[in-house]
Amino acid sequence: MTKNKHYWNQYQKEIADDNYFYERSCIRQSFFPGSETTFLKILREELGKTIIDDPNQHTCTGIGYHSDVVPFDTTMTVCARLFSLMKDAGFKNYVPSCVTSFGVFTEVIETWQNFPEELEKTRNFLRKATGREFDIPNNIVHPSDIIYKYRTELKNKMKYQLINQETGKPLKGVEHIGCHYGKIFSKHAVGGAEFPQVLAGMIEEWGGEVVDYPERRHCCGFGFRQYLVMANRGYSVANTKKKFDSMQAYKPDFVLTNCPGCTMFMDRWQYTIAEMEGITYDDKKMGIPVLTYEELAGLLLGYNPWDLGLQLHQIQSESLLNKIGIKYDPKDKFVGKSGTFLGEPNKPEKLIVDYEK
Repeated sequence: MTKNKHYWNQYQKEIADDNYFYERSCIRQSFFPGSETTFLKILREELGKTIIDDPNQHTCTGIGYHSDVVPFDTTMTVCARLFSLMKDAGFKNYVPSCVTSFGVFTEVIETWQNFPEELEKTRNFLRKATGREFDIPNNIVHPSDIIYKYRTELKNKMKYQLINQETGKPLKGVEHIGCHYGKIFSKHAVGGAEFPQVLAGMIEEWGGEVVDYPERRHCCGFGFRQYLVMANRGYSVANTKKKFDSMQAYKPDFVLTNCPGCTMFMDRWQYTIAEMEGITYDDKKMGIPVLTYEELAGLLLGYNPWDLGLQLHQIQSESLLNKIGIKYDPKDKFVGKSGTFLGEPNKPEKLIVDYEK
């Protein structure tokens, strides 16, 4: 027993308690903008933490870097400028919203640690380009790490649990870890690549059951070049189809992710697969809702699902909301902050969406 506990310590990571510098994600703000707003609200209002959201931040270059468009020297310098904003704020704990950014920052810092000459070169580049100086963060954690760390404290504040209100049984959740969080630098992930717990821990703590299935660790299908090059997009959708084909027999109630690309592709490709082949992967032909960890936490805390932005998903969430017993007003779904009705989007041909009823 003691020996097993010793080995498990190798799969833990340091997660700072407070005083975070937050870096937003380029694509999260486009795909699911409510998630980042919800994360900030949870930290400030539910957990009482201090977190800086600097308006002068910018991209980490991650997609361009991994697509061989942006040179690594440029990426290191851009990351250094972001670290300089953290330095200006007087903070040491860096929290990148995107798992690709998490992977990029981790790679950059490990490069500097192993090759000090690269660190000095980057300092010179940044100084010549902007006149700025930077410090290397003491702690880099992903937002999902923080929600995981405080999952029990949040549970005590939640109005709902991941329990089916009709059956009384735990809801079944598929957890999908972003590759750039759990595979590239696995020692920086909770549980490593072998036993990733960052999302599974949330599901189990909040009353749900984690679904294990053969393609649990298969790529979501994004893969950068698989999608960014139009001719390769068949590879992208084929990867996603392989995952959903594998999980279908286990009848999951939802999919939980910690990567913006994974959320987008596992959500959007379900629509594409339905249109191409008439497959919807659930018994009611509505698809399997794919949520970010902030969206799930917000729902269970009692936040309005439309303030969370769930209407922006391709696979609609009402099936999950009804199972949990979450109250919502369907009339508010497509009403903007000004109170103006924005209109309903075009309906898919194959997928059934609840707002038709």
